[in-house]
Amino acid sequence: MVEFYCKEEMGDSEVIKMYLKYQSEQCFSLLYNRYVKKVYAKCISILKEESLARDATQEIFLKIFLNLIRFEEKARFSTWVYAITYNYCIDFLRRSKKAVELFSDDFDKITDIEDEVSDEVLLNMEIGQLKSVLDSLALGDRLMLLMKYQDDLSIKEISQIVSKSESAVKMQLKRAKAKAQKNRMILEEKEKKSK
Repeated sequence: MVEFYCKEEMGDSEVIKMYLKYQSEQCFSLLYNRYVKKVYAKCISILKEESLARDATQEIFLKIFLNLIRFEEKARFSTWVYAITYNYCIDFLRRSKKAVELFSDDFDKITDIEDEVSDEVLLNMEIGQLKSVLDSLALGDRLMLLMKYQDDLSIKEISQIVSKSESAVKMQLKRAKAKAQKNRMILEEKEKKSK
């Protein structure tokens, strides 16, 4: 039997094809090593507990392993892995009753947002202030902002991950930025009063 080895310089799609063709454990290990730190970091950011994040990471890679044959390359592999990670963590939170309704389609509330908050408002915040503002947001809003600005995902990629239309994602991002701006102003006001 010919032993096949995937090489580090191979792209994800090529490694996946070789894994599916030869069932080489080394190919899956290569994918695992490429993404395990990112998956764990995303799990810890959503679940907020190291032990839960470690367990979730293992469960997520089991899901990836079992479903790798279903990867259709409609999106990048990294986006597919992100979607599995995100959905696993959100499902875990829902099952744990830690999250009631993360992403709503309340289009009737569109009028309560006066103006679009510019990206610069968020990007120019000091790190400590940004962390406080993000922590003050609902989980769904925080995750939307992190997907867009930390993970640099496109609206289309976010919509695939959260299974919402692109317009719903744009609206939720707009609302989340408005809430972040409002919370920033409240935080600044509290800081002024405490001085």
